[in-house]
Amino acid sequence: MIRALYDWTLSMAEHPRALWVLAVVSFAESSVFPIPPDVLMIPMILAAPQRAWAIAGVALISSVLGGLAGYAIGAFAYESVGRPVLEALGKDEAMAAFNETFNGVGFWAVLAAGVTPFPYKVITIMSGWTGLNLATFLVTSVLARGLRFFVVAALLRAYGAPIRDFIERRLGLMFALFVGLLLGGFAVLRVL
Repeated sequence: MIRALYDWTLSMAEHPRALWVLAVVSFAESSVFPIPPDVLMIPMILAAPQRAWAIAGVALISSVLGGLAGYAIGAFAYESVGRPVLEALGKDEAMAAFNETFNGVGFWAVLAAGVTPFPYKVITIMSGWTGLNLATFLVTSVLARGLRFFVVAALLRAYGAPIRDFIERRLGLMFALFVGLLLGGFAVLRVL
């Protein structure tokens, strides 16, 4: 089923309304859809490199809006369903402690999920569920998703088809290493 969905998503890159399809896929991927928008972005940019920035911009805007939908899912489904269940089980205090811990690192969680292969939808829903500050969530989402989509667009625009294999196989690892180095740098600065 996932393979069929992947193939369908890839075939949409050639559709006359591919930007709209990209917007829908990017929006849905941020809250419920399992296929990342990169699958659609890559062939679209390879086919029209002069439109790379517009394609990345559509992916960014729709992904952040989808992230807000994921945040709302976490915020509203937790209040109506999750909290009463936890209270009945006597786990409400444990959840409050988890919320504080998550919100303490929320910026980094959203940044890491936004640029790495980690499912962004998990963090968007969790951010709403824990009540992460909405401004922090939005700014970090724009930063992370913008970084991810515009780096992919820049690489494809500059190097074309030869970079496709690298992006599809290793870009997630490169972003993960980048986030690790960034966090390590902050840790070193904190110690000094």
